[in-house]
Order: sequence, then C-alpha cells, then structure tokens
Amino acid sequence: MSLFHNHQSMADHQKIHPVVHDPEAPETPPQTPPQTLSAPLVPPGAAKSDRGAPAPAEYPPFGRTIPVTHSRPPKRRSCWCKCFCWTISLLIFLILVLGILAAIIYFVFKPKIPKYSVDDLTITQFSLNNDNTLYATFDVNITARNPNKKIGIYYESGSSISVWYVSTQLCQGSLPKFYQGHQNTTVLTVALTGQTQDAANLLQSLQAQQQTGSIPLRMRATVPVRIKLGSLKLTKWKFLVRCNLVVDSLDANDVISIKSSTCKFRFRF
Repeated sequence: MSLFHNHQSMADHQKIHPVVHDPEAPETPPQTPPQTLSAPLVPPGAAKSDRGAPAPAEYPPFGRTIPVTHSRPPKRRSCWCKCFCWTISLLIFLILVLGILAAIIYFVFKPKIPKYSVDDLTITQFSLNNDNTLYATFDVNITARNPNKKIGIYYESGSSISVWYVSTQLCQGSLPKFYQGHQNTTVLTVALTGQTQDAANLLQSLQAQQQTGSIPLRMRATVPVRIKLGSLKLTKWKFLVRCNLVVDSLDANDVISIKSSTCKFRFRF
C-alpha cells in the first residue's frame, strides 16, 4: 500500500503538463543576453552612422547656437598720425586760401610783369695796374617800366647789380630807393665799380674778343620791392633781373655800342 502510494506520487511529480498557447497573444521576440561591445559602432572620422544615415559632422545640431568670435577693438590712432593729418589739412586750407586770394588779385588788379632794358653803357675806367689788378668803372642807363594801372612798386634799399664777363665779375653797384607809380617809366643811371685780382689773362682774353667786335657781357640785378595794391602794401619780395649784352668795345672814354640786349625777369618771396 505504501509502495504503491509512493510510486503514484513520483508519477504525479514526473507528469508533463502541456503549455496552452494563446493564438491572440502578441509574440515576444526572443531575448538575447547583453553583449559587451569591444569596438565603437562608428569608427572615428566615418561619414555614416551604424544605420547608414549620414553623420552630422559639418553642421551643428538643431537648436544649438554657433559661437561668435569677437574681433579685437581697433587701435587708437597715435599722436603722430593725428598731427600729420592736421598738418596736411592745414596746408590744403592755406593753399585754397592763397588760390582764392590770387584769383581775386588777378581779376581785380590784372597784374602785369615789369619790363627792364639796358639802353646805354659808358666806361670811364678799364685799366690794368702794375700789380695785375683790373680796375673797372661803368655807368649804366637802365629803363624800368611799370605797365600796371592799379599796382605801384616800392623799390627798397639793399639791391645789388653787377656786370660779368663769362664767370668773372667786373663791377657792381646798387639801385636807388624810389617809388614807381601806375603805368610809369623811370630811367636810372647806375654807377658800377670793381676790382679783379690777377687779371692779366682776363685782359688778354677781352682784347682778343674785342678784335671780333662782339664782347658778351651779363648783368645781374636783385632788387627787394614791395607791391602796392590800391592802398594795401604787401610784404617784401625780390625782383630778379638777368640781362645778356653784346658790346663792341670796352675801351675807356670811348663810345660803347650795345649791339644786343635781352632781359629776363622773375620774382620770389
């Protein structure tokens, strides 16, 4: 009795119960145990992800702001640069002002260049001393013409006038101080004197040149003047006069003939 009962109990424990499958229940995929990845899904530098989609390597993700790089503030200009700019601006302003004044003077006063000519030359002394010093005394008649209708000329002191042969100065003197009015012509007689050391060779050259009947001379004149515009007297300028003369002789107490005379004029501050 007990043995049968034990055998039946063991049969009950070993009985296999069937599993009832519900056809309407959702299928559960088989679960696989987790695996430890030994390598990343996407290698470094790859262009695509593990699912084949392009990796967003070039563009930032949506909603993420791009960092802004601020440039350095501009450097302040140096004092030298500011001074240079102010100086250039001042020079331009002064040039404009002078240009406007020159235009006003030109259209209102209509200035014309003075004219000069050498009309007569008299030699009172031209001799070589025993010590080879050449003494020369010339009297020169100069005609100065002021063709301006509204401009007067003050000839100031401190002028100089000289006569040269090639590169040797023969004599020198100065113009008198006077005022020349509008459209005025003034004839000046100026005495020039001079001494030239070691002039034996110079005298021989002049005598040989005199045989040709043409002796070239140059006259230079520097004259400080003041221009009068109406009742306004301007600052001091300088007239520079250069004349080329050709005479037939340099004998003392002889009638000297001026064969040609050309003069050039310019002025400077």
